[in-house]
Amino acid sequence: MDGLRITDSNSANDSRGRAFGLEGNDFIYVLVAFVVALGLYLLLTVLLRLGKLGSLAFVSPFFVAPLSWVVLLRHNKPEGYAEDWFDQKFNGEGWSFVVQAQPHFVRRSDHEGRS
Repeated sequence: MDGLRITDSNSANDSRGRAFGLEGNDFIYVLVAFVVALGLYLLLTVLLRLGKLGSLAFVSPFFVAPLSWVVLLRHNKPEGYAEDWFDQKFNGEGWSFVVQAQPHFVRRSDHEGRS
């Protein structure tokens, strides 16, 4: 037993797997969105007898929004990228409702000449 070396290796726990070209469980969001959109489309066309184009226009955001979220903000991105992106976009860095707690605005040109 003294001759055995212990080395790190890639185990199954390291990989989140792939399904439909999406890593981990990201395909579940797209699949649930597709099922919900299909169900709503059938409900609108069959039971409520709305037109096909109108139903499709109403239902498309239910599929396109989660699909775009997964493809643009989660696919091939680091862990937590989507949350950080939303936090930066809508909260900003150092932003606060309290005016006194907000950082002082400094123009980029003020810092360019200094090292």
